[in-house]
Amino acid sequence: MAEIHELSAVRLRDALHSGELSALQAADHFLRRVEVQNPHLGAFITITAEQARMDAAAADQRHALRGRGGDALPPLHGMPVAFKDLTDVQGVVTTHGSAALEHKPAVSDGALPAALKSAGIISLGKTQVPEFGLTAYSENRVAPPSRNPYALSRSSGGSSGGSAAAVAAELLPFAPGSDGGGSVRIPAAACGLVGLKPGRGLVPAGESSGDPAQLVVAGPLARSAADAALLLDALVPGPADASYLQLTAREPGRLRIGVSLDSPWQTLFPFTPEREALDALADGVARLEAAGHETSEAAIRYDNRYPDAFTTAWTAGVGSARIAPQREALLTPLTRTFRRRAQQRSAAKLNESLGFLRQFQRDTITQYARWDLVLTPALAQAPRPVGWFTGAAHGGSYWPAAEWAGDADEDYRKQCEYAPWSSMVNVCGLPAISIPVHWTGGAPGSGLPMGVQLIGPMGSEGLLLQVAAQLGF
Repeated sequence: MAEIHELSAVRLRDALHSGELSALQAADHFLRRVEVQNPHLGAFITITAEQARMDAAAADQRHALRGRGGDALPPLHGMPVAFKDLTDVQGVVTTHGSAALEHKPAVSDGALPAALKSAGIISLGKTQVPEFGLTAYSENRVAPPSRNPYALSRSSGGSSGGSAAAVAAELLPFAPGSDGGGSVRIPAAACGLVGLKPGRGLVPAGESSGDPAQLVVAGPLARSAADAALLLDALVPGPADASYLQLTAREPGRLRIGVSLDSPWQTLFPFTPEREALDALADGVARLEAAGHETSEAAIRYDNRYPDAFTTAWTAGVGSARIAPQREALLTPLTRTFRRRAQQRSAAKLNESLGFLRQFQRDTITQYARWDLVLTPALAQAPRPVGWFTGAAHGGSYWPAAEWAGDADEDYRKQCEYAPWSSMVNVCGLPAISIPVHWTGGAPGSGLPMGVQLIGPMGSEGLLLQVAAQLGF
């Protein structure tokens, strides 16, 4: 058998169910990898090794009882995962990536950990996030920045950046992320993973407080479509003969796919996609056409009021976060700026923005309906250097307050130009998937990964996974 960390999640699941591997063996193996690699990778904020080993030993006892007539094993029996440090795991501190909060152990599990613990997972800890999940990079004042396994000087993206880095570096077989404006798809693209954002309401959100526009949904980060499907099946249990994993083994029918570079951000922040992004899009088109699908240019018209309305809804939650006045100075410049603006904004302004976003959703879905799927680059630029968004060059372990010298509006502009095709999908509530079709060095694993995004209609999660699998991922 290959090294444990080299196994696909599906193969590891099978080995754990059959008894070929014990849960404790798997947990120990991945914990050792975390211990060695995390100091330079920054994927984990908190490592719960002792609890993980206790939980794995208990899982092994359940496995032994099954052989003597005990209950059937849960679908993800013994599978190691970790959770973003935005969602509560009982007995573990939730930092929300913020030095301004008191860090206390959570009294109970959030919806996402509760669902996956019921499915049999073993949690190894909490992964790095930006403060309150607000940014497309995972850097904060709590712990070292999350770095890209393919180039440690580069960011792993955000806000599920620590989870993506851990999966890409084979510290985990797969991981749940959450996506409110691209937070699964952005780090998936940056780290060469398959990242699925399900449609609104399909799975537990993970962390959705202060989300008036219902933007946030949880979804899988994985090294293949089949592994992503396995995790999604645990979150959305269905009939055994209609699982997402089984769907990935079937070919989709011939699809009409619209190809677009249009973005609702381009009027406020005019941007030019980098050559690497256009190369990734060309590779995606070529792969889809080779698989028998029809592609054509898709001209999408987006209302230019979108940036203001989205930003209003996106930052509403940080305005209402419970932070002691004397600790607000510990917030990053971007969080502090958006918190102040959110608190100064009227309730009428928020309601007006939410009403506009509902109309934007209807208009955009009507346009997308001309095609079966819509294709865009996943990112407009190659993964950015650590510190690039904040304007702070950093080579040490932590980011003290003195080094966060960047301008909040410049930071936000850079993020919107980096990932201009993601947030509108959350507003529309649609499923979308990032697929790592391109490498800047020309071959898988060489240079930096670049992905494409496929957007589908409501209920198309299975189709998106099918297409990703059909393309060889």
